Amino acid sequence: MKKPFHLDEQQILIEQEWVRSAQSDSRHFSRLYDRYFEGIFNFLYRRSGIEEVAADLTSQTFLKALQNLHKYKYKGVPFSAWLFRIAANEVNAYYRKRQKRLVFSLEESMLYEILEVYDEDYFGEEDINQMVLFLKELPAEDVEVLELRFFEEKGFKEIAYILEVSESGVKMRVYRALKKLRRFFNKKDKKEG
Repeated sequence: MKKPFHLDEQQILIEQEWVRSAQSDSRHFSRLYDRYFEGIFNFLYRRSGIEEVAADLTSQTFLKALQNLHKYKYKGVPFSAWLFRIAANEVNAYYRKRQKRLVFSLEESMLYEILEVYDEDYFGEEDINQMVLFLKELPAEDVEVLELRFFEEKGFKEIAYILEVSESGVKMRVYRALKKLRRFFNKKDKKEG
């Protein structure tokens, strides 16, 4: 069973202490930056597929976080959920301004996170390529919840906070996205049979 958060209770307490310290003196923000830079960058890179864009959006995310840190209040989810919410808003704004469809760049290793319920030898390279094409056909909000749930290992409460929807809404989105994904598995099963 998945933990409700990607951090345990002790880690959340430490994180909140870092936040309070940074709220008192912005020089202490560097601990939070160092802790979450890579995760935020990778999240934005998967959304853009372009390293320079991900770097710019990551910078904007941390700048906005620093500028608005005085407004941050603990709401029962890790601080990183607040950062991911800012990052998600930044990447969505980036694509809205350019009137382009959101991109999701999924590495092969990440797909195995979803596929781990099957035997190791069940999926070959061609299957992975087909799955990437299938995922690209899914609506962005379906891929988004799968990414947050399986690749970012966020709990439902964190995802709800990041996407600004109810927890039950997130559970429904994950359920629907997995149901659509099962169609891919069912097609593969029929080919094998």
